[in-house]
Amino acid sequence: MGLPEAYTALLEEELFARITEAKRTLGTDLVILGHHYQRQEVIQFADFRGDSLELSRRAAEQKQARHIVFCGVDFMAETAAMLCEPYQTVILPAGEAPCPMAAMVTADGASQAWEMLTGLWDDDLLPITYQNSLAEVKAFCGRHGGAVCTSANAQPLFRWALVQKGHLIFFPDEHLGRNSALAIGIPLEAIALWDPNGPQRSLESAKQAKVVIWKGYCHVHTFFTLEHVRAVREKYGDITVIVHPECPMEVVQAADQNGSTSFILRAVEAAPPGAKLAIGTEINMVSRLAREHPDKTIVPLARSLCGAMYRTTPQHLCWVPEELVAGRVVNAVTVPPEITYWANLALERMLTVK
Repeated sequence: MGLPEAYTALLEEELFARITEAKRTLGTDLVILGHHYQRQEVIQFADFRGDSLELSRRAAEQKQARHIVFCGVDFMAETAAMLCEPYQTVILPAGEAPCPMAAMVTADGASQAWEMLTGLWDDDLLPITYQNSLAEVKAFCGRHGGAVCTSANAQPLFRWALVQKGHLIFFPDEHLGRNSALAIGIPLEAIALWDPNGPQRSLESAKQAKVVIWKGYCHVHTFFTLEHVRAVREKYGDITVIVHPECPMEVVQAADQNGSTSFILRAVEAAPPGAKLAIGTEINMVSRLAREHPDKTIVPLARSLCGAMYRTTPQHLCWVPEELVAGRVVNAVTVPPEITYWANLALERMLTVK
């Protein structure tokens, strides 16, 4: 359901006052979750902020809340809906906020690759999917003995998979897949790229591989280049460059550090006063870190915005709780029970790996 036109004309002061009043009225029935990439005007109202899986876990812990408003993108709200209780409703305020990378692989596409690769390796193959994927792809991995991973634990999940089987296929981010495989000692020549638009060519290139990575990417992080790294070093001199592992291999290798959203947060917090840090991730998060750590110089490696995250506006965050106050639920996210079962199994397997 789309945002009513009446909300688009509201001034910021009235919007913020009405959001605050709706939250007060709903009390513990309402929990608002805000992903780190959300704009400041939205995330200021979040009861919890974090990365996608962290927030889904937070949602599952809020047993008193009947309504979970997830300020993020589609796959995040799906995960929260799968982890929450049946009496709880998960809401995506903008209604549609599709993650482009998650949309790059479907269960059908994963199945085609799986059938072709098992024709090559029999059952000596395990699937791993990034948390940034649709519920149906998580369920596919669950059905085939695989697991979900995050950018924080991709490396141990890759090691786990390669103990179980001789090969793994990873969906949908080729850059996180390549960087993680290299980090655990898999040589570049043993990493093959699976292009769903050229499966036969992909199969040929996979013959000598141990790790097959899906041809998908996050446009926020593939925006960063070696030239950005060189330019920020030239401008700021002795500056620490920290990037997300969804960045291309050459950018990750040129940076001083790379890691997940939570890794980046910890690195900034641990840096001493006066430190200079260039961060290669979404601009809303980098700007917030700079505001919250004024004793440090924190700059974006370059300005890269997530348009899907930007779809959630204060207007949406006013409308949705006011509808709840009126007894109406809009933009609820649901996942079919069978998909939920198998996807949760893949999530549970992830939690067993240290």
